[in-house]
Amino acid sequence: MQSTGHVSGHVSGHVTARQAELFDQLVALFLEEGFRDLTIDAVAARLRCSKTTLYALAGTRDELVRAVVVHFFRGATERVEARVAAAGEQRIVAYLDAVAEELESASAAFFDDVAASPAARGIYERNTRAAAGRVAELVAEGVESGAFRPVHVGFVADVLTSTMVRIQQRRVAAATGLEDAAAYTELAALVLRGLST
Repeated sequence: MQSTGHVSGHVSGHVTARQAELFDQLVALFLEEGFRDLTIDAVAARLRCSKTTLYALAGTRDELVRAVVVHFFRGATERVEARVAAAGEQRIVAYLDAVAEELESASAAFFDDVAASPAARGIYERNTRAAAGRVAELVAEGVESGAFRPVHVGFVADVLTSTMVRIQQRRVAAATGLEDAAAYTELAALVLRGLST
């Protein structure tokens, strides 16, 4: 996972403590319920703030959605990388498990709304590509250190990337019924079994 873009186009990523708190509340709301049917009026009422306060975060509803999704991925990326830094030899498994944990709190409605929103979908796509690149690095690192058996790193990375893209595109959910977090958990288990020496 990797954060992509500024938290807010209006403040270029520099937010006050109150704005950061609002973003956290918005992330929690979006993850639980999705955002397709949320209006600025409804969000302001739910968060007990003014519409002006929300428009200080982003100029339009679509920009607000994009900013909230960026904020979610930024925080998730920081937590995932912290887990990887603390992991032992199985860093790729730690990475995929951490991604699964970060996505676990997100409802199907959130992922469906992300898929239906061009701005939000673009953020998820870029984060998935960045995550796939990170996975390729971790596979190569594991092979080089001897933690994994010798494999064709490019092929393994390509298979993992393809699966991650299918997860992001909701194709795995449609084909298997697995939500994104569960799919990442299964992917981590496959990696551990398939690459272990």
